[in-house]
Amino acid sequence: MIIRMEDASGNGAGQAVTFSLQEGDVAHILHPDQIVAYRGPSHGRSDKLMNVKGMYRKQKLIRADISGPSQFTAALPRGFNMREIQLTDNQDMLYDFRHVFFYTKGINMQTRILKIKNMFITRDAVKMKFSGIGSIGILTQGPVCEAKLHPTEPLYVDAGSIIAYPENAKLELTVYGNHLASQHMNYHWKLTGEGSVLFQAGRQNQQLEREMNDEGIIKRFLREVIPFGGVFIK
Repeated sequence: MIIRMEDASGNGAGQAVTFSLQEGDVAHILHPDQIVAYRGPSHGRSDKLMNVKGMYRKQKLIRADISGPSQFTAALPRGFNMREIQLTDNQDMLYDFRHVFFYTKGINMQTRILKIKNMFITRDAVKMKFSGIGSIGILTQGPVCEAKLHPTEPLYVDAGSIIAYPENAKLELTVYGNHLASQHMNYHWKLTGEGSVLFQAGRQNQQLEREMNDEGIIKRFLREVIPFGGVFIK
């Protein structure tokens, strides 16, 4: 399978990703509504209902299975990119379900359920574990960074920016810093263990753009000094 990415972010149109599948290739697309063009036999696409076990008992998601030979183009919103990650049999990473755009034939997907208290804070219920040999496509906002974990020295990462972490890592939702800092930051994952964590570094860009373009210094001061000012002062 060949993937070609065409960046059109300069004119606000986002990114187009074209997949070229050969005979025997199969791509499982988890955001099929983003497919805007398809070339190939009609029976080359087969949509299926997939159960994300344990997330919501009655909620079902659509997955489009596209087989080769065929070609299709998917559109990504402005500010989003896709990164292809090659997997091997020793893969032990858990991925955020929202970030997974596709996975290929030869990859098996399993669900891992978060603790109840973490579900309410992160608004996320499951993580996905992939095994086998093939590739997956991850949607990101900005560059993807990788940081190595330590067994005892914690790494704090914005909860909404994490893409993947080792299954055996120890996680705790928290904030850090002094009283003022902890009041004005998003929840972070406190991670310790072995392996590496992947996170996106562009999620905060929209907030910074608003602060630079639209807000006066007094308004920004009030938002940062007043407890929960970011909620009440828009």
